[in-house]
Amino acid sequence: MGDVLNEKENRKRNELNRPLILMTVMLVMFMGAIEATIVSTAMPAIVGDLGGFSLYSWVFSAYLLMNAVTVLIYGKLSDIYGRKPILTIGIVFFLIGSILCGFAQSMEMLIIFRFIQGFGAGAVTSIATTIVGDIYTKEERANIQGYLASVWGISAISGPALGALIVEYASWHYVFWINIPLGLLAIVGLWLFFHERVEKKKITINHKSALFLTISISTSMVILVEGGGRWPWLSFETLSLLGISIVTLFVFMIFEKKSLEPMVPFTLWKNRAIRIANLASLTTGMMLIGISSFLPAYVQGVMGRSPLIAGFTLTAMSIGWPIASTLAGKMLIKWGYRYTCLLGGAALIIGSSLFLLIAPTGGPIWLALGSFIVGIGMGLTTTSFVVSIQSSVSWQERGIATASNMFMRNLGNTMGAAIFGGILNFRLRSYLQKEHESEISQQELSVDSVNLLLNKSKRIRIPIEIREILQDGLTVGLKTVFASVFLLAIISLILIFFLPKNRNLRKKLS
Repeated sequence: MGDVLNEKENRKRNELNRPLILMTVMLVMFMGAIEATIVSTAMPAIVGDLGGFSLYSWVFSAYLLMNAVTVLIYGKLSDIYGRKPILTIGIVFFLIGSILCGFAQSMEMLIIFRFIQGFGAGAVTSIATTIVGDIYTKEERANIQGYLASVWGISAISGPALGALIVEYASWHYVFWINIPLGLLAIVGLWLFFHERVEKKKITINHKSALFLTISISTSMVILVEGGGRWPWLSFETLSLLGISIVTLFVFMIFEKKSLEPMVPFTLWKNRAIRIANLASLTTGMMLIGISSFLPAYVQGVMGRSPLIAGFTLTAMSIGWPIASTLAGKMLIKWGYRYTCLLGGAALIIGSSLFLLIAPTGGPIWLALGSFIVGIGMGLTTTSFVVSIQSSVSWQERGIATASNMFMRNLGNTMGAAIFGGILNFRLRSYLQKEHESEISQQELSVDSVNLLLNKSKRIRIPIEIREILQDGLTVGLKTVFASVFLLAIISLILIFFLPKNRNLRKKLS
């Protein structure tokens, strides 16, 4: 009863400011959204400048790892201390990491600074989404998704184009610094317009759970990136890390079950809709990172196109996403989340199947079409997942429930970056070794030799036979990545079939 009264009081206090709060939330989400599109577009140029192609996926994995782990902590803290102070802390860490990333002088430095940036990013999208759940009624949340979807549309159009222009005419360092004014404006808006009353209570935060979860995910990520490549699968290093990962995950679960304030309340997973939505978010998260991280490398490294063209192919996906999210708000009310998700799952399969048909000599339009259809699928599924989860819990659990879904999606991003990075490195390394045994080049080639393809000035100086070997190897590796993305689309649709049947949300949310 107290939870209901507390939620109504918070909503009443913010009623007059709701448009301004929504604008602030959209600014926060835009900061997180544009970060993904700009960095993905700029990554080939960053690698071309700093070198270290074998560390390509670590730039994403470092950010996503901290994002995945901290999103649960931030979600729980926001339920206890309120959304505003915790979101502010997250934004501050995000901005510090962004500033440092722009000053990176090597791939190793960039990866370290991405850890800091990811530490703050865990609060950005999840708490911003939770605030929307706090200030709008259940039925309004389905319709308000159209406004939130516009954030992805604007970032989709501006992010890749802006990132490409910055890389082309300035320096990649500025793709990180563009976050600074956005973050500062978001903090000001948050403290001016958003008011909340949080019931004070004695709590304990389970820091040990967070530590063991971080260790478990980190070691798993290292295995996925390096296993089968630098380290054989049955090597001492791989098996040792696997053992550490399993043990720490087991210890994490023990601490969670004993904790009075668990990071991940396992009771949430007893709800079938939440359980299936979270599992499907894991697989779609892996798909998303597989496309957004490696499609620019294909366009620039294999096709030899400019960063602007690479940005265009990603823009198509992000345009499809907000269009579908807007439609999803109406479809959820009329048809319910299961049928909306099924339509989204079908779009994921159709879009990802187009990537299997790409050719190095083909044009980028085919890639853009596949991206657009995948974006349609992402918009329909993610919107349905968030609305259904937030409608299943009270205010006191909404932060952690929303965060659990964000965690699974971020975990999927993290696993996907690691797995696909490992697949790409393994396939590329195997191809280059095979070429050395059979023919052409007397020059020593390695995975890091792909740096040459991603640097425009160096690319034109590569002997044509060497360039063809590198392009063919990169093609083989990336096609395997895209085949894996297609397989994940099939798994996602299968999971969606297990969502419980439901009536339309007009009745359910009233």
